[in-house]
Amino acid sequence: MGVVFGIGARILMLRTDYRQYPTYPHGKIIHLSLGVIAAGLGAVAVPSLLEKNYTAVTFLAMAAQQFRDVRNMERNTLSKIDSLELVPRGATYIEGIAMVFEGRNYLVIFTAFVTSFISIVFAWYWGIAAGLAAMAVTNYFKTGKNLSHIADVAIGEVRLDGPNLFVDSIYIMNVGLENTQQAIREHALGLVFTPKNRNARVTLANPGQRQAILHDLSTIMGVYRDEGEPSLLPLAKLDMKDGRLAVLLLPQERNPEKARRVGLASPILESAVRMPSEADQQTADGKAGG
Repeated sequence: MGVVFGIGARILMLRTDYRQYPTYPHGKIIHLSLGVIAAGLGAVAVPSLLEKNYTAVTFLAMAAQQFRDVRNMERNTLSKIDSLELVPRGATYIEGIAMVFEGRNYLVIFTAFVTSFISIVFAWYWGIAAGLAAMAVTNYFKTGKNLSHIADVAIGEVRLDGPNLFVDSIYIMNVGLENTQQAIREHALGLVFTPKNRNARVTLANPGQRQAILHDLSTIMGVYRDEGEPSLLPLAKLDMKDGRLAVLLLPQERNPEKARRVGLASPILESAVRMPSEADQQTADGKAGG
């Protein structure tokens, strides 16, 4: 039962979305196979520990090393793919994806372990209930927060003041070529991300987080550029006064409202999150305590 629920949890967490990763079918086969191994380890550990055969702990430690190698594999694969993207993911986004694939194997071990433990100690029907509860926990932790939790997104006005390009009042870049200016007039779309608090302002300022937003928008909306056209590359620039983030995009599908929804649904990268307000509080408490 532990193996069955562990595999079920991995299937629940595995899907190929707009990013087309993991690829289908071979990428999915790799991760499902690793899920079967993780489920087996989590389920077998319970009877081994109950019989006081502590060799199972050694196997779990070896599994942790293998899953760290999975993280390295994903990082290397995505880094190589990223060099061929018109709008790259960026190192921060890649590290986040690699971390997720490692963490999900541990969630599979957790599901299998809980199901197996409850089934053996109590009864098989309690094991089913525990397995379903564990799968609900893994489903909750399979995805993180998105930008709608920390920022409001509005459609911005793209305007050219001579060669200077603005989204609302936020300066983006200098555009000197006439054909580039014409392409921007015809295709450009602007978004403005307004942080909800001080912590959100610092998170939005992170270059990795900005690159992830650009990649998601370009993947879903398309991008009006080809190789060797740096002037048409999507850009994200900060307003240094209030922390707003302006995004300039030249999409294949010019739908401002859809772009706004995509921006709200973009993931918050774990490694980009900063909480200066919490740090200030802890520092003050530390000084008071000293």
